[in-house]
This record gives sequence, structure tokens and C-alpha cells, in this order.
Amino acid sequence: MYKRKLFYFGLTTAFFLFLALLSTAISSHLTRENLLQSNIAHSLLVEHEKLSSISYRLFKQLTDEIIFGQNANQAYVRKKQNLIQQSLNQIKKLEIEQRKALGISFTKGSIEDTDELVRMIDEITIEFRAVVSSGNKAPLNQQAQLKRLLEVTIDDQFREAINSAVARQTRVVTAINAKMDMLNTTILWFAIGLGALSIPLILYGCYWLFNQLYQPLILIANATNSIALGHYQKPISVKLDDEFEELATSINQLALRLQEHENNAIQSRKQLEQEVKQRTSELTEANLLLTKIDSRRRQFIADVSHELRTPLTIIRGEAQVTLRMQSVSIDDFNQTLTSILGQAVGLSRLVDDLLLLTRAEMNQIGLEVLPTQIVPLIRTEVAKWQKLNLSRSIACVTHSDLDDLVVTIDTQRIQQVLAILFDNAIKYSKSDQPIDISLHKTESLITITIKDHGEGISAAEVDNIFERFVRFSKHSEGLGLGLPIAKAIIEAHDGSISVISTQGQGSVFSISLPLGHA
Repeated sequence: MYKRKLFYFGLTTAFFLFLALLSTAISSHLTRENLLQSNIAHSLLVEHEKLSSISYRLFKQLTDEIIFGQNANQAYVRKKQNLIQQSLNQIKKLEIEQRKALGISFTKGSIEDTDELVRMIDEITIEFRAVVSSGNKAPLNQQAQLKRLLEVTIDDQFREAINSAVARQTRVVTAINAKMDMLNTTILWFAIGLGALSIPLILYGCYWLFNQLYQPLILIANATNSIALGHYQKPISVKLDDEFEELATSINQLALRLQEHENNAIQSRKQLEQEVKQRTSELTEANLLLTKIDSRRRQFIADVSHELRTPLTIIRGEAQVTLRMQSVSIDDFNQTLTSILGQAVGLSRLVDDLLLLTRAEMNQIGLEVLPTQIVPLIRTEVAKWQKLNLSRSIACVTHSDLDDLVVTIDTQRIQQVLAILFDNAIKYSKSDQPIDISLHKTESLITITIKDHGEGISAAEVDNIFERFVRFSKHSEGLGLGLPIAKAIIEAHDGSISVISTQGQGSVFSISLPLGHA
């Protein structure tokens, strides 16, 4: 409904605006045409005055030829004749344009009078030439032909023709100006009439639309204020125009949704507070963990420094002692180099371990995998460690159906893992306690277990035993890199390593490797 009211008001306003624009366009076009004709008429006036001035100067120079001889002022005469011809051509061009625009009745006689002027100038020039050619020796005031030419033809006929042309163009200019004045007056009164008719109608229409719009806006403003204060129960209950009714329905729906969102926001706020509390607790634990890791890092740096300082001190000391000796035998050199070599090998092993862990962090451990029979490999390692520890029983128990089992592995890396686990089992159990190795096969995995009967590992130590740089206080030897290296190698084979330990009953380390691939 309100849309129809706006349409009628807009249509009425557009009609009056169209009339105003149409009148403006028509008046602009007519004014431009009148200005153009006024300019043409003014240009004709200027050209006629210019023609009159040039013509009289030409007549004067022709008179000088009579007085001073036939060859006097020939160049000036020709120049003036050219200027006269140019002025006449311009006058003819302008008069033709004027006649096309204003019609023959408005410009009657203009082109014909110009032709008469051309003929008259030509005749005057010919008569001057005839007077010069006659060779009349009588005084000038006694020459009848010259006297008639100057007094009758030039002073009377030519002057009258020029004045007539100027007067005619003056009348044209006056008529055009009168038309322009009449047009301006008509436009003025039309604008006054259009304004007197349209302004009251538009003002009344604005007042009418304002009254139609004011009540719905007040209702909508009150509704929004109610919503802002938290009153969401149907803030608009009055029937409005169709357009405003849709808006009122939307506002009522918005109020209901805002109420739902507010309820949800309260629940979300409570949930967020719980999550923040939980995240704060997690961050506190993470901070404690980071503090613990930083402490271990500091301990690791101190241990690495100690491990590096000791062999370097030995190497430097052996070299300095040998160099200071006055007489050094080959045996002394061999002993010194052997000591230095031993320390260098230890340093190289330490650097290799650190490099291996760094590559593990970057997932860049290079494996050279080959299909390998796993049982002979384990038995070879058991035999080697049994030979080094004759007082200890190291037994490998397998089923006969596993003897030909093939696993794709990096043999040297797996040997390194077994060496780390055997060494730990021997180191942390008494010399008379046995070490048992067994193999178990499932559908997709082969599991190797190494069991010792030592003092075991506490529950707190078990959680961190595979972390890097962890070294327990009662186990002061080494840097705590063995088990992290073992874990990195096994995980590079897509396997896993775990430990089960009971304090006072020993530990069981298990290695699981996938069958068929690394």
C-alpha cells in the first residue's frame, strides 16, 4: 500500500520535473539559435563597416593615381582590392547562412544589395581607370567626369548603399534581440507558473507522505528500544501497511532470535569459562613440562660439555707430554696415537649419536633396507654379547618356524638398537642374573623382547625413559641418548618400542617391526 503511495507521488514529481527539463531544453536550444543569428548579424555589421573603410581608402589611392600618375600606389591598390574581395566573400557567406536560418522574408534584399555593392565598386574602379587613361590635363575641379564620380557615385550612391546595408543588419539584430527578450519573458512566466503549480503540490505530497510514514517509524523505533532494553516478547503488535508489516514481522522474529542467542550466549559463556579453566590447567602443565625439558636441556649441555672436555683434555695432554719429551721412541708415539685415536673414536660416536637424533627430529634418517632373516641376526648378536660377558647367561628362545622369517630392515641400525638394549640390560642387572630374549610373530608384526632381572625402573622413570637427554640420578653414566636413539631407529622402520617394568623385578623391553616392509 505504501509503495503505491510512493509511486503516485514519484510519478507526479517526475511529471513536473519533466516539464521543467523540457522547457529548459527548448529554451536552451532557442537561445542558442538566436545567439548564433545575433552573432551572424553582428559579424555582418562589422564586415560592412570594414568594407566601407577599405573601399574609401581604395578610392583615395585611386584618386592619388589621377593626381600623381598612373603608376602611383599600384601595390596598395591591389592590396585593397584583395581585402575588399575577401570582405565581400565573407559578407556573402554570412548572408547565405542568415537567409537559411531566418528565411527570405526576414532577410529580403540582403544578398541582392550585396551584389549591387560589388557591381558599384567594380564600376567606380573602372571609372577611375577611365579618368586616368583619358589623359585630361584640365584642373581636377574642372573635370566633369571626375567630379560626377566623386560627388555622385561615391558620396551619394555608394555611401547610401553601404548605409542601407548597415541599417538593414541593424534592424535584423534588433529583431533578433526582440525575439530573445520575448523568449526569455515567456520562459520566465512559464517557470513562475510551473513553480506556482508544482511547489504547493510537492509540499502537500511530502506532508502527506510524512504523515503516512511517521506512525510506523514511531512504532518501529519504540520496538527497537524495547529490544535494546531486553524486552523480546512481540515488540510490534499493531497492523501496518503491507511493506511495514513485513518489517514488523522481521523485527518480531529478530527479537525471538535475539532471545535465543542471548540464552545460547549465557550457556556458551559458562562453557567457555569451563574451557578456559581447563586450558589454563593444561597450559600450567605444559609450562611445568617445558620447565622440566629446559632443566634437562641444561643438564644435557653440561653433560655434553663434560663428555667433550674429558677426551679433548686427554688428547691435548697426550700430545703435549709427547712433544715435551727429549727423546721419543716409536713405542711412545704409538702409545700416544693409540690413546688419541681412542678418544677421537669416542668423540665421533658421540657426534654420530647427536646427528642421528637431529635427523630423527627432521624425519631424515637414511635407512638402507634389505630383506633379512631376523632370527640368525639376533642369535649372532646374542653370541657376541655372551662372549663379552661369560659369567652371565644370555639366552635366545624362538620357535623353529621362525628361523626362516624374513624382515625388510636396515641391518646395522637394528644391530645398533639391540646393542643399546643388551648393554642396558647388562649394565642395570647383577652379573649372575640372566637375560632372556624371545621372538613372537603375529599376522603383521614380529616382536622381539629383551628381559632382565635387575632392579627395575620406577613408574615415574618409565614415563620419561625414551625422552632425549633424560638421565636418572642413580644412573650417572652416559648422556641418556641410548634409548631415544633406539626409539628413533625403530620408528623409522614404522615400528614401535615399549617397556614394562616392576621395581625390584626387572624390566622387559619390546620391539615390534612390521612384516614385509620397513
